[in-house]
Amino acid sequence: MSLVELATQVADKVAETARSVDVMRRAGLVPFPRLDEGVRSLVALRKFGPFAGANHISARRDPTAVGIVDELGPLTYKQLDDQSNALARAWSERGIRPGQVVAALCRDHRGLVLTMAASGKLGVRLLLMNTGFAKPQLTDVANREGVTALVYDQEFSGLLDAIPAGVDRYLAWVDPDSDLTARDTPVLSEIIASTDDRPWPAPAKPGGFVLLTSGTTGTPKGAPRPHTSALASAQFLDRIPLRSNEATYMGAPLFHGTGLSQFILSFALGSKVVMRRKFTPEEALRGVAEHKCTALVLVPTMLQRIVDLPKDVREKYDTSSLRIIFVAGSALSPDLGNRANEAFGPVVHNLYGSTEVAVATVATPEDWAKAPGTVGRAPVGCKVALYDEKGGKITEPHVTGRVFVGSGLSFGGYTDGRHKEIIDGLLSSGDVGHFDDDGLLFIDGRDDEMIVSGGENVFPIEVENLLVEREDVLEAAVIGVEDPEFGQRLKAFIVRTEDSKLDLDGVREYVKANLARYKVPRDVEFLDELPRNATGKVLRNKLS
Repeated sequence: MSLVELATQVADKVAETARSVDVMRRAGLVPFPRLDEGVRSLVALRKFGPFAGANHISARRDPTAVGIVDELGPLTYKQLDDQSNALARAWSERGIRPGQVVAALCRDHRGLVLTMAASGKLGVRLLLMNTGFAKPQLTDVANREGVTALVYDQEFSGLLDAIPAGVDRYLAWVDPDSDLTARDTPVLSEIIASTDDRPWPAPAKPGGFVLLTSGTTGTPKGAPRPHTSALASAQFLDRIPLRSNEATYMGAPLFHGTGLSQFILSFALGSKVVMRRKFTPEEALRGVAEHKCTALVLVPTMLQRIVDLPKDVREKYDTSSLRIIFVAGSALSPDLGNRANEAFGPVVHNLYGSTEVAVATVATPEDWAKAPGTVGRAPVGCKVALYDEKGGKITEPHVTGRVFVGSGLSFGGYTDGRHKEIIDGLLSSGDVGHFDDDGLLFIDGRDDEMIVSGGENVFPIEVENLLVEREDVLEAAVIGVEDPEFGQRLKAFIVRTEDSKLDLDGVREYVKANLARYKVPRDVEFLDELPRNATGKVLRNKLS
């Protein structure tokens, strides 16, 4: 590398850092001019990790500020900090050591939040399990990741038969009115209440999180997040106007990257987070209205359920405080995004990323108004590029290529040693997409979902988006199936409204009138619902 190239790289990095700091300052994360508080915050993050550190900072900033509200009521940041001290101490006394793996199989409530904070303070790796797991998946992941202790909600007790007896077990949530008089499993709230809550000494290094991929086609893979730069928060705040000391309604589950990232960021901002163990659309609107939430964090299927509520039900709740509906986790169709903006105003922010690459791009309401369906642009600290099958970079608009992402939040490889493809220092997302003339990114589908029918490349998402634009279609999924004449052909799975008269011929005629002939599904199957995982992604391996 020449001196000129090196100097250019250094200058670019300095400019990016300056921009990141300015983004954080505007959001309220940089306590200017109290730079001493900023230094303390950085120290806490380095000592305890992104979540426990953020909790500790917010507790010190305002001990009376409410951190979370769940079904049991509010807990302040100070209460969360103290109780997580007690839990870290209790676990240490029971033999849990830094570097070990603690798994959490919990819905969203204070027990999971305290587990997250105590894990950071103790320096253990916290493995966030999917609450939609079947018994074989849970067992496979626990064995592969070397789980030492398992924290779980009582409702999941029946899944634990095959977990080795040597794995410590702790109940995070006990169902009301249940008879646990004969139990021998410790309950988090009880051991916290009986343990000293003085500050817990920092571990040699934070343990970090292990997130799991969606696992729509097999056993989920572990993607560790050992540490996070404080500047990485700017990747969200650059294009999503979250601000300090506000309130967020958390609809997305915390075991998913969407929920976890926004939860940690809300804690760093000192905001109140409202959560419920199970998502219901009307309860979400009630929570937004009651707590004057400025942000609502969802996956697309949750947003679908909200906008599908009757208008008179939606209008029962004052949601005028909402400035942000943050949507991520799977594709947001143009129709759904438009309907949400019509119902709540121009507030939808569509984030594109994955468990592996983290943040890639964000579409602001302005981007969406210009180009419905876009996933927007890369924020500060991120880079997105397209490459062809031979690794050549694509720079022209409207040319589909493989999506590669560079981000300070990208993972460093799966826990089993495998990794994603890397080109020019950028990580493969596994998707294909294109840029439009304005540089806005569109995702055309998964790389492995593209089919070749009669020599033509077809991405099912284009057909799906068209189908859900119909008022008599609730959901649609399109896959490729084998065809002796054309190699592959499209098959559509459709969930209709109750009064829909749509049939096979109607589907074919509609698609033929709007798309190329080779994109018309040859087969159509009508279902009561599409098979989905706990975060709303369609399980295409269940469709055939």
